[in-house]
Amino acid sequence: MTIRKFFQVLTLTLAVYGFAGWVYIAENAVFHPDTLHLHLTHFANWPHEDTFGAICFIVSFTSFFVYNLIKDGHVIKK
Repeated sequence: MTIRKFFQVLTLTLAVYGFAGWVYIAENAVFHPDTLHLHLTHFANWPHEDTFGAICFIVSFTSFFVYNLIKDGHVIKK
């Protein structure tokens, strides 16, 4: 496995799972908006549900952007 292939798989995985986390929080915001300020888990005080959703969106967007750059070979070569 090449390094390029590894990063293709990694960025696509982060994009898919980040998007899934964002969709979960978005649906939660529609059906249970009063819980967005609560902790995501009882194991830790951080992150809250709304913070987790924002982080998931940023990770998903950035990872998919990088995936497309790597996939199509638009990365600047020296």
